[in-house]
Amino acid sequence: MGTITTTRLSWSVKGHRLLDGIDMAAHDGRTVGLLGPNGSGKSTLLRLLAGLRRPDTGTVRYDDTPLNDLHRRVLARRLAVVEQDVSAHHHVTVRQVVELGRTPFRGRFDALTGHDRRTVDAALERTDLTDKQHHSWHTLSGGERQRTQLARALAQEPREILLDEPTNHLDIRHQLELLELLTSLDVTCVVALHDLNLAARYCDHVVVLDHGQVVAAGTPETVLTPDLIRSVYGVDVLVDREPATGALRVTYLTATATATATATAARTTTAARTPNGAAGRATTPTGVRPEADIGTTTPTPPP
Repeated sequence: MGTITTTRLSWSVKGHRLLDGIDMAAHDGRTVGLLGPNGSGKSTLLRLLAGLRRPDTGTVRYDDTPLNDLHRRVLARRLAVVEQDVSAHHHVTVRQVVELGRTPFRGRFDALTGHDRRTVDAALERTDLTDKQHHSWHTLSGGERQRTQLARALAQEPREILLDEPTNHLDIRHQLELLELLTSLDVTCVVALHDLNLAARYCDHVVVLDHGQVVAAGTPETVLTPDLIRSVYGVDVLVDREPATGALRVTYLTATATATATATAARTTTAARTPNGAAGRATTPTGVRPEADIGTTTPTPPP
């Protein structure tokens, strides 16, 4: 297990500040949920934690070592990243994608060892993909692709895992199984989630982002209050306990008047700026999408 910490982390694009002064910590073996509405900075923060972007200010540390001081192979042997959306060459099989998780532990032209194959087998089994291991990537559903990426991450035998909306595309059963699996692992997890009830049930600690800043952090019980949710999400809620499990439960009641007015104004502005009133894609004032994916491709496996 390992610890991930950030200190005064900031990042901008074309003068537009997407993250501002982020302080957070994910301690040994804990599951930390990144929460916040679309555009709050969750995916951007994960990219900085993974070393895929260099911050304007601040530092990321793995244990006591600054991220910039870690060799890429050393980092790849301890950190796994599960992207939100990925693509791969059509002829790659599920097993070949999962085998990529063993790449940091072998030379470019080295064959898989017996330990590598056993690790891949275990990852496929834990993600319920053993019977699909020889299927082509392009035949998979969105949920099956997501589970394949998780299996690839597990095959790395990581100390830390970063996950960007891993429950997207998954049915209810696989959402629960995925999060139960993550919380059972002897690893440190930082996971971006939209579902507040899943976060309340499975996360030890949550960090709430809004407009690129941390507005609250702590246990789900102390953070997920009606006032906080109304302020960040623009929704009135009831927060109580689920009778059967005792887990914290968030029941959505209605959008607040402010949120409704803001959404209406945004739709009106978009329609006014679009020829013939057709719907257009909203952008930030600088045309930058704040919630970019962590990655978009899965590399072709080595020969």
